[in-house]
Amino acid sequence: MADILAFDRYAGDPDPEGMSGEELREYLDAVEARLRALDEEEPADMESEAYEAWGDRHEELEDLADELRDLLDEMGGPYA
Repeated sequence: MADILAFDRYAGDPDPEGMSGEELREYLDAVEARLRALDEEEPADMESEAYEAWGDRHEELEDLADELRDLLDEMGGPYA
């Protein structure tokens, strides 16, 4: 059975700078789940406005995931 993720928990994209390592890992898991869900919604027409909007959101989430991994690395903890 699949785990149910509460995406709305991070609806406001909180500031990761004040999070503990455990909170960062949970946030990273949620962001990666959002990326996987977004991947399933990729528009077929790469020339469309929908694809451009999708790509922008995907890039934002990838950047956020990278930021979270960097913060976890700085704390000396694993992120995977």
